[in-house]
Amino acid sequence: VQLQASGGGLVQAGGSLRLSCAASGFTSDYYNIVWFRQAPGKEREGVSYIDLSGGTTYYAGSVKGRFTISRDSARNTVYLQMDSLKPEDAAVYYCAARRGNRLIFGRWTHEKLYDYWGQGTPVTVSS
Repeated sequence: VQLQASGGGLVQAGGSLRLSCAASGFTSDYYNIVWFRQAPGKEREGVSYIDLSGGTTYYAGSVKGRFTISRDSARNTVYLQMDSLKPEDAAVYYCAARRGNRLIFGRWTHEKLYDYWGQGTPVTVSS
């Protein structure tokens, strides 16, 4: 069971990136997927979440309206489209998966609820 995060890189402020979280060894349709990020010297924070069906999504307030999470069942992949990037979005981004029912809004950022984690993909935003 593996999650492979990719798509990070260097972008200018105002630019866009699309992160991918590819699942292998399991069918991601049975899992809720979340993106976290961690900037140097800061705690890891939840960025966005999508439930098994793709019908429920959550976003951190700091990215709402700029980031869009989606899933492609055929590719067993979840995407995070990041637009209008700001220097404060710079961080290492991680995806994680949780099998089971949809989490309520107040719990989706709890790291311990997720069973599998991918390696991080770094995002750098230049001002």
